[in-house]
Amino acid sequence: MSKTTRATQMLTEAKVAFTVHTYDYDPNAERVGMQAAEALGEEPHRVLKTLMAEVDGKPVCVVVPSDREVSMKKLAGAFGGKSAAMMKPADAERLTGYHVGGISPFGQKKTVPTAIEVQAITEAYVYINGGQRGLQVRLNPQDALTILKAKAAPLIA
Repeated sequence: MSKTTRATQMLTEAKVAFTVHTYDYDPNAERVGMQAAEALGEEPHRVLKTLMAEVDGKPVCVVVPSDREVSMKKLAGAFGGKSAAMMKPADAERLTGYHVGGISPFGQKKTVPTAIEVQAITEAYVYINGGQRGLQVRLNPQDALTILKAKAAPLIA
């Protein structure tokens, strides 16, 4: 497995401090984020999942703890919209250039507005997908917020 992806390149170019962590990705896992947390030996609230959604038909990226679910109402509100829905996997792959299970908010083919769950910002560090299945980057959540030009918002149900 290559530890260099568009995501890690983006972090390196931005001079963000991060470490790369690999694990055995289970494509049959019921909840990929929870499987990653378990494989890494980390608390699920520190291992964030990256989801692609649409607010009023426009693509957005959402980063939330792997043990929580996104509230569509809160998601729409975070982007000033009326309605939100999860993006179809094929559309998410086409937009980001990453495969489902390996979607990172960093280094996506097309930059879209991004929101990170506000509770995650209070952690000393978090893990976020590094652009490949079984690859996570550990970094300060404030750095993620800054490099992504993301907003911190309450997003979980």
